[in-house]
Amino acid sequence: MTESPSARPAPAAALDGLGLATGVGAYVLWGVLPLYFPLLQPAGAVEIIAHRVVWSLLFCLLLLLATRTWGTFVAALRNRRTLGVLAVAAVLLAVNWLVFVFGILTDRVVDAALGYYINPLVTVTLAVVVLRERLRAVQWVALGFGAAAVVVITAGYGQLPWIALTLALSFGFYGLLKNRVGRSVGAVPGLAVETLVLFPVALGYLVWMGVVGTGTFATEGLGHALVLASSGIVTSVPLLLFNTAARRLPLSMLGLLQYIAPTLQLLIGVLVLHEQMPPARWWGFALVWLALTVLTVDGVRHGHAQRLGRRAAEVSAAGPRPPRAP
Repeated sequence: MTESPSARPAPAAALDGLGLATGVGAYVLWGVLPLYFPLLQPAGAVEIIAHRVVWSLLFCLLLLLATRTWGTFVAALRNRRTLGVLAVAAVLLAVNWLVFVFGILTDRVVDAALGYYINPLVTVTLAVVVLRERLRAVQWVALGFGAAAVVVITAGYGQLPWIALTLALSFGFYGLLKNRVGRSVGAVPGLAVETLVLFPVALGYLVWMGVVGTGTFATEGLGHALVLASSGIVTSVPLLLFNTAARRLPLSMLGLLQYIAPTLQLLIGVLVLHEQMPPARWWGFALVWLALTVLTVDGVRHGHAQRLGRRAAEVSAAGPRPPRAP
């Protein structure tokens, strides 16, 4: 007599194709942003971010109507705690956007890439400092390599890589705050709330630029105006793709995919924009890559061990199998 279907080991779950495609798509789009923002010149970084906020809000509101998630957006606005957390997250997001665009427009794409390579290390540090989590020894080693990378790059340049550090810290704290909100607010409603918080300042700044005659939206032709307006789509589409991937892929896979964006940014900075890579910068990047390799391998092993532990606990709780019939 054969075993019943319930007694057979469950097959390994197949990797979700749509989740993988949307995850790769999101990080590729984020990775090629250094090619997009120069198209918005002669607008400066602050004007670009103001337009990005305004058009992102309008695009998100349309998406809320199309996806019938307006209720989640309204609920987030009515919840004081959620609104407060997202308001602070909005400020951090604005800082991150502004420094990123400034770095691209001033030929510091490689520094921006370094910031997003450092970001996972910042996230681990915040877990210790803010959340009081205990790190494994291997994670401390990875953080040590990351700190050494900053020291090497600082010594080689004679100054802190402030663009990279600002991007890593602002996005790290942004992720921490989004984690505090939890899954109660989806990607589109969350971005809609954040851009709504920033909207009065952004719109006021654009109106002021129009009054004093320094704005470029109405003075550089229809093409320029359309490209500025497209910033809302450019901001929201990768986020939608990422949100789909996050719901379909394991966290370990998302952790590996996140390196696509800074790798593309680094390649664009070096191969397309021909930014200089002196030895100190290469050594710094090598230390960061070493730190990320250590962190990733440890994370994969730890996750695998946890899954095995949970599976063993489930088998133990289910009790011994009944003997097979002769």
